[in-house]
Amino acid sequence: MSFDGIFTHLMVEELANQLQNGRVHKIQQPYDHEIVLIVRVQRQNHKLLLSANSNYARIQLTNMRYDNPTTPPNFVMMLRKYLEGAILQSIEQVANDRIIHLTFSHRDELGDLENIVLVVELMGRHSTILLLNQETGKILDAVKHIGLSQNTYRTLLPGATYIAPPKQEVLNPFTADDTQIFDRLSTLEEVTGKALQTQFQGLGRDTADELAFRLNEKPNEKIAVWSDFFTALTQHTQPTYTKTEKREFFTPIVYHHLEQQQIEHDTYPSLSQLLDSFYIEKAERDRVKQQGNFLIKRVENEIKRNQTKLKKREKTLADSKNAEEFRQKGELLTTFMNQVPRGKDQVELANYYNENQPLKISLDPALSPSQNAQKYFQRYQKLRNAVKVVGQQIKDAKDELAYLESVMAQIELASPSDLKLIREELTTQGYIKSPSKKKKKQEKKSQPEHFLASDGTPILVGKNNLQNDRLTMKSAKKTDHWLHAKDIPGSHVIIRSADPAEETVIEAAKLAAYFSKYRFSSSVPVDMVQVKHIRKPNGAKPGFVIYENQNTYFVTPSKADIDQLKKE
Repeated sequence: MSFDGIFTHLMVEELANQLQNGRVHKIQQPYDHEIVLIVRVQRQNHKLLLSANSNYARIQLTNMRYDNPTTPPNFVMMLRKYLEGAILQSIEQVANDRIIHLTFSHRDELGDLENIVLVVELMGRHSTILLLNQETGKILDAVKHIGLSQNTYRTLLPGATYIAPPKQEVLNPFTADDTQIFDRLSTLEEVTGKALQTQFQGLGRDTADELAFRLNEKPNEKIAVWSDFFTALTQHTQPTYTKTEKREFFTPIVYHHLEQQQIEHDTYPSLSQLLDSFYIEKAERDRVKQQGNFLIKRVENEIKRNQTKLKKREKTLADSKNAEEFRQKGELLTTFMNQVPRGKDQVELANYYNENQPLKISLDPALSPSQNAQKYFQRYQKLRNAVKVVGQQIKDAKDELAYLESVMAQIELASPSDLKLIREELTTQGYIKSPSKKKKKQEKKSQPEHFLASDGTPILVGKNNLQNDRLTMKSAKKTDHWLHAKDIPGSHVIIRSADPAEETVIEAAKLAAYFSKYRFSSSVPVDMVQVKHIRKPNGAKPGFVIYENQNTYFVTPSKADIDQLKKE
């Protein structure tokens, strides 16, 4: 489901009940188009997320963790100027649209009370957040600056007068009376979700399809069905996360038309908790994609470069098998020099290396017979010399490709906070230039992630190759146990025990599988061995080790299992 007008209506009610008259304690802008307000109500802090992300625009309370940039953006500085310490007077939805007004009261520089409105427009790629002086209607600032060249209808720039998005000639389903609703429904040739969207405001496609499904089940009881649906939405809200084979949905109640295709569904105590569960993976992946775009491109370019290098080296190795043929042709041209015509592109000579069978030899017409012979000898010598080094070059290229693929897998699995560590690793390895040559304060080395097995045994997981090396080769004891997804890029996992229980081993194996390239696969092979059987070859890339005497386990990782280990 999209965050439509219906969901906005219900979310506004939920937030108003929890946040009204709260005081803004802190304001953060962890990402370009996302704002977090810490609102204190009845001695408790609530984290209010306002997102103008083009894919995941929403407003909700959240328990997600956010890392803030070291330098605060201009927009958050403006918000802090006007809203820190301000009282949240009201949260209101405009009609049944995806527009929310959060009205705050604060004292200006002269000590006079004034009202400031934070407008949140949740409209896909047109989503925005802007700060508005209620009395003058002037925009103080916006998270996205939109000029006339981008939008001829309105500008969203500091100092401009705020103009609301254009209104649609449709009914608000929450305020329309039964007569109006019946008249609109009666005019429809066919009751479909798409048709309902043309008549009623704020119906996302999923909500419209559900309403159409219920109306068609009882075509002679349209008003009763309509009333029951909206009563369920407003009075019997049941936040539901539904998974089907093709899609996932978040809905304020159970949608009957999805039950026929659902694989599983879960319910949550609040709409905000539902959204946290729905978006936690999707939003993280989107942020990683945005913030890690530079790293992804750099690693992809290095992978392509090494793949090209590997192809060339393998071609050279294949050509080297023909080196003897070049030497023989050079010898034949030298032996039968008087039979080689000038200015021809080939000659046929008796091959005394093969029972005098005739052999056609290509020539360069611009060269003399002697020069053609020398050219074959040179090609022979070049290939002979290449064979001596090309084997090592192929090995080096394969090793580098394996390393780069492991880094790419880590980027795909990374949270936004992990990207900094991966960038640090790529800088250390010389793939990215260091931003400055000035001496910096020595930063504390990043630490692996800690988990606890069911029996309390500590389990450590490296989140990049530098951590993997330090964890396995320096931090771990020789008697500890090491796990890694078999022949798959992934994290090093250490069980801090010389004799771990079987259940602990399975839990650690699930961690190794989850933090690997195959985290969404079933029956992932995971090798386990004591640390004393691991060694790192000289000059090997970070994260690369050799081991023996391993046991292999097959496990199916799940996020629920990982969350439980983290919780414990």
